[in-house]
Formats: sequence, structure tokens, C-alpha cells
Amino acid sequence: MQKIRKGDKVVVLTGKDKGRSGEVLSVSPKEDTAIVRGINIVVRHQRQSQSQEGGLVRKEAPIHLSNIALADPKDGKPTRVGFQVGTDGKKVRVAKRSGEVING
Repeated sequence: MQKIRKGDKVVVLTGKDKGRSGEVLSVSPKEDTAIVRGINIVVRHQRQSQSQEGGLVRKEAPIHLSNIALADPKDGKPTRVGFQVGTDGKKVRVAKRSGEVING
């Protein structure tokens, strides 16, 4: 079970976007990276083709998982993730900061 999943709200810990938060759009476990909406924006120079217009294209680049932390469901501050067995016998993610179960 992964600690950070698609749809989670995360906070950036280091880099040019430090302190900003966003929603995880995708996670690649093999590369240990995630793409977060509105974070680590890069500008690509796109050549014009028949199907699309040329110019500057802004898009999110992958960010390493060590540079982001899950946002606590209670106060939105960065927290580590732990695991517990829930009431229904399933393994659930728990925020270490507040002890609350992370849904999703």
C-alpha cells in the first residue's frame, strides 16, 4: 500500500514551490515521483504541427516523493503517514500528526 496516492492533498517541503499545496494527479512508484496540480510548472517550447498550435506550453513536471508530504486532514499541515488495521479489518492510512484516518 502506498503512502501517497492519486487524489491526495499534499504539501511541498523543498524546492521552488516550498509551502504550496496541491492535489496529486498521478504517482509513479518505480521512479518515486508524483505529478501535483499547479506544482513544479515547466515551460516547453512546442513546434507547430497540423494538429496543434505552437508556442509556449506550461505543464506540471514530476516531483520526487521525498519532497512532498501528505497534508493533515485536520489542519492542512504536512504529516507523515502510518498504517493501522481499521474497525472493518482493513488496513487504513493514518496521519501521524493528528491520528485521523486518511480517506481515499
